[in-house]
Order: sequence, then C-alpha cells, then structure tokens
Amino acid sequence: MVDESHANYDATTIRLHWLTAFLVVPLWILGQVADLFPHGLVNSGLWSLHVIMGFVLIPVLLFRIAWRLIGGSRMDKSIYGTFYIPAKAAHYLIYALLCLVIILGVANAFIRGYSLFGIVRLPQVGDPTLRRPVTGAHGLAANLLLGLVALHAIAALVHHYIFRDGVLRRMLPGWLRHSDTARQARG
Repeated sequence: MVDESHANYDATTIRLHWLTAFLVVPLWILGQVADLFPHGLVNSGLWSLHVIMGFVLIPVLLFRIAWRLIGGSRMDKSIYGTFYIPAKAAHYLIYALLCLVIILGVANAFIRGYSLFGIVRLPQVGDPTLRRPVTGAHGLAANLLLGLVALHAIAALVHHYIFRDGVLRRMLPGWLRHSDTARQARG
C-alpha cells in the first residue's frame, strides 16, 4: 500500500532517484567525450565503461519502476498544487525517455558487438547497416533525456529557492535534508 501522507519520500525512492541520476549523468558525459580521444585504449575503455554502466542502469530502472508501482511513498496532489499535472507529465516523460535510451543503447551495443575492456565481447547481432541510425537515435534520445533532466533540476531549484515549498528537500537524502533544515534554522 502506498502511503500518501508522508512529508518526505521513503528512503528507497530517494536512493533510487539519486542512483539513477548518478548513472545517467556520467553515462551521458561518457557518450559525449569518448570519441574525442583517438581510437585505442582510452577510447575503447570509455566506451566499455559506458556500455557496462548502461547495463547496470537496466535493473536499477526496472526496480525503480516496480517500486513506484507497488511501494514507496507518493506526494499528495495538494502539495504540488497547479504544478501537479506538469510535474507528473515530466516524470512520466523522464521514465519513457530512460526506457527508450536504454532500449536503443542495448540494441546499439549488440549491433556493434562491443568488446568490453578486451575481456568480453558482446555478440554482434542484427543488421550492421542499422549501426548509424540506432546510434543516432540513441544519442538524440539521450540528449532529450538530459535536457529534460536539466529542466527537472532547475524546477527543483526554483521550488527550493524561490517558492521555498520543500519540494527539493523531500527528495534529499536524510543527511542532507537534516543539514539543510539546520542551516535554515540558523539563517
């Protein structure tokens, strides 16, 4: 049963949120910079790291979706007011883009048949002519996701610093939430 009365998200929801963020942002950065290096050890190592982190994101996202459906606390509509529907839509779009990026990333990894750190080679599956369009679609979806995530972060900061409504504080890990509360009490 979902408890809608909590003033904060539950610890699992908070951890999953930040774990997702700490995977998605470095994944995007790796995807942007890996080809800046000449093809070789550094380039292939960065792509290997990108692919492995992408595969790590899959169970995190699946667990996050399952947790969202069957567990965890949800915020009451009244807390968000007029922002409830746009916030809900943005969250659904973030989830949809995350799924799309992962699906395209997995397809890309297998179409390419990546060698992971020269230790394990993914089987090359599918039509090699799909390599360029799938790579392009994966990159576009990742860029759209990061753009939406940036707007999400900006909205959280606007809520925190302008509206001062506690929306950001509800998603902070406990140790940060407590230090923020202490800081507000002093100043």
